[in-house]
Amino acid sequence: MLPGSTDLVSCVLGALRAGVVPVMLDPALSHHEREFVLSDSVPSLVIDSVAELHALVDTADALDADLASVPLGRPMHYTSGTSGRRKGVWSGVLEQSDAEALVAEEIEQWGFAASDRHLVSSLMYHSAPLRFAMNTLLVGGTIGVLPKFTALEWVAAVDQMRPTTMFLAPAHLSRIQQYAHESQSMPDLSSVRLVAYAGAPCPAPVQEWAHDVFPPDTVWEFYGSTEGQFTACSPSDSRRRPGSVGRARIGRELMVDENSVIWCRAPEHAQFTYWGDAEKTAGAWRGEWFTVGDLGRLDDDGFLYLEGRRDDLILSGGVNVYPREVEVALETCPGVIDVAVTSLPDEQWGERVVAVIVGDVSEDALRNWATRELSPPRRPKEYVFSLHIPRTSSGKLRRRSLLDEVERVPQSKEE
Repeated sequence: MLPGSTDLVSCVLGALRAGVVPVMLDPALSHHEREFVLSDSVPSLVIDSVAELHALVDTADALDADLASVPLGRPMHYTSGTSGRRKGVWSGVLEQSDAEALVAEEIEQWGFAASDRHLVSSLMYHSAPLRFAMNTLLVGGTIGVLPKFTALEWVAAVDQMRPTTMFLAPAHLSRIQQYAHESQSMPDLSSVRLVAYAGAPCPAPVQEWAHDVFPPDTVWEFYGSTEGQFTACSPSDSRRRPGSVGRARIGRELMVDENSVIWCRAPEHAQFTYWGDAEKTAGAWRGEWFTVGDLGRLDDDGFLYLEGRRDDLILSGGVNVYPREVEVALETCPGVIDVAVTSLPDEQWGERVVAVIVGDVSEDALRNWATRELSPPRRPKEYVFSLHIPRTSSGKLRRRSLLDEVERVPQSKEE
């Protein structure tokens, strides 16, 4: 339960190479959340101070440890709990051949090399930033870690480190874009060969800005979860298929069932169970295929388009409305900076669509835009204006509590 650091990455990597599975927790967990996870995971050791981490590293240095050449598994991360009780995603300890296959597909996907300098900007109790950092070290590369992300600290780190690769959440890209707009400056990004982002839908204007400011053909999107990786979307595919999160990544297959639920076929070395929960595990798997409950569609060429989560589905006037499709339509309205869609009970419609808006735009303009872009059941019946949209630390929305958490401001007026 520690902030990100190079020592933390080294400790996690060393543990995994020794066949010990670390459980990565948010140091900002409340007492109640912490006690639940500690009780559920039954750890043999808890490290919640930097001094304890250093003591563990010092002890390990004195041992004649037999370390495998690659991690013998994945850390256990707990799902964020936005759709219910937190669940530990457990992959166990792998055989050497399976462990090597897991690392090889990551290196093939992202081209990690000894010449890479990777800047870690995200919190390490999430799977993607830790995975990118560890694989960079495994091939002999260098990492730098921001203990806490701010746009100003990120700019300073880029200037100092001249990174070649980085993983960013869409929320980070948005904050960097805001910094660039306010300061009218950006650091020298010519050293960058790869910017990978994931974790939440990226607003189209932010996505377009990222492709413009980073070197050509360096910005990739991927779709995955704590449980596993689904897709990768190259810069050229992103331009040719706007709104898509790409095609099945290396070693994966995708399908969408009759209820629009996305399923991924994963190789044996990339499979998982939910820690101590056989029922949830059984619900997630059909043979070699697993789902995390997300909804989407595949086009004829195998490109995946996300439509949200089954739990987020809005039934308005008997019509299924996916919040994400409404957000995608409203993101391109002039003046909109950010948008999140949820619902409220409605006597006439059952549920009514509600949009939370950040930006300099009037309700009239939004309604006119929605009339042009969306069919009647999908047009928000209500607009709420705010200075920002509350999200989890990984950039995800808590749709069920969104309207309770948002700070409302008066709506923009037409001039």
